[in-house]
Amino acid sequence: MTRVTVLGATGSVGRSTLDVLRSLGQGYSVSGLSAGSRWRELAQAVREFRPRRIALADSEAAAELSRAVDLDGASLYAGPNAATELVASDDADVVVSAIVGAAGLEPTLAAVRRARRVALANKESLVMAGPLLLREAARAGSTLLPVDSEHSAIFQAALSGRREEIRRVILTASGGPFRTKSAEELASVTAEEALRHPTWRMGPKITIDSATLMNKALEIIEARWLFDLDPARIEVWIHPQSVIHSMVEFVDGSVIAQAARADMRLPIQYALTYPERRPASAHALTIDDMAELRFERPDFERFPALELGYRAAREGGLAGAALNAANEVAAEAFLAGRCAFVDIARTAARVMDEFAPGAARAATSEGPHRAELSLERIWDVDRRSRETARRLLGLDDARDGSSAAAPGCQWRPRDANGVADEVSAGGGTA
Repeated sequence: MTRVTVLGATGSVGRSTLDVLRSLGQGYSVSGLSAGSRWRELAQAVREFRPRRIALADSEAAAELSRAVDLDGASLYAGPNAATELVASDDADVVVSAIVGAAGLEPTLAAVRRARRVALANKESLVMAGPLLLREAARAGSTLLPVDSEHSAIFQAALSGRREEIRRVILTASGGPFRTKSAEELASVTAEEALRHPTWRMGPKITIDSATLMNKALEIIEARWLFDLDPARIEVWIHPQSVIHSMVEFVDGSVIAQAARADMRLPIQYALTYPERRPASAHALTIDDMAELRFERPDFERFPALELGYRAAREGGLAGAALNAANEVAAEAFLAGRCAFVDIARTAARVMDEFAPGAARAATSEGPHRAELSLERIWDVDRRSRETARRLLGLDDARDGSSAAAPGCQWRPRDANGVADEVSAGGGTA
């Protein structure tokens, strides 16, 4: 019996994971489930799968859950560290890390330190703490298997050769809902428009990241650490059909691509059953699906987030933590109608300008990927980056960037002399 714990069980990846576990049937059981505050959805999963450990980051939600469901002796963890506490006491064989954002870092690290197989959907763990996470995985003997469709595709395609035979990897991107919009049009797009992804059905934060191509920026950093690649060997191409999820080019010129329907259940199942492949409930790809496949070079001027991903991957150290923190604050502000779409990457760039020099100094003589990063340093940069992002967006009085700022963010760039110049971001978004 393979015991599985699902962190972020009520999110899009978490729900897909539970679908996969239903289809796999015998041989798999649910050991633990965690969520943020959506206790009603978690309650349904608890009744169905009867996990022995349950966690909710919201203490009030945990109290509601305990009143609504007979836990039958299961341990219930509550509060900001609940998921980490669950993992630290868990007996799972596989931990699916599907919490969105920086909140997934410490539970993922806890799973790695307990030598679990980690099915990793929380890309922020590698973006913020790639060297630390990989170092701890090597020490504990933990296995990291990617669940992101792009990195799962690279992982699968790379099995066709040896690591030293890989010339480059190609990450594909759908281009999101604004692939064909001009720079002028992007300045006035709304959150409602950004949430209409043409291919994937995901949570709001990930969907916004797809619209800005920040998701691809984070995936560049993720690929850099996960596959130990020089950033120059990672390319991004726009592929609107989302059929080919990524490709690996080998030194002999062969290109191996992994193709499948746009369904997260496929990479999730592969991570759960690896190295075996099992029949899946997802619809299989047909030749008709591949009749017309297009690829386009990304426009770095319209989507500057991409260059920020390459920059953080090159600099290493704490640059990824600064980029991720700024993006989380700005994306949330955009969703709340408190800044313009173009301010997301603009704010992240400014925050990186302030913290990237420190990130570069964090590297040891052995190179950025060998830097002895600590959680304390990572969280310090995360906190200060968020404070800087809120200041730049005029959210100084809002603790989380979503409650106390007036509509229409005021982004404060600095001129050549370093003097703040308050400039309107072009109005709020509805």
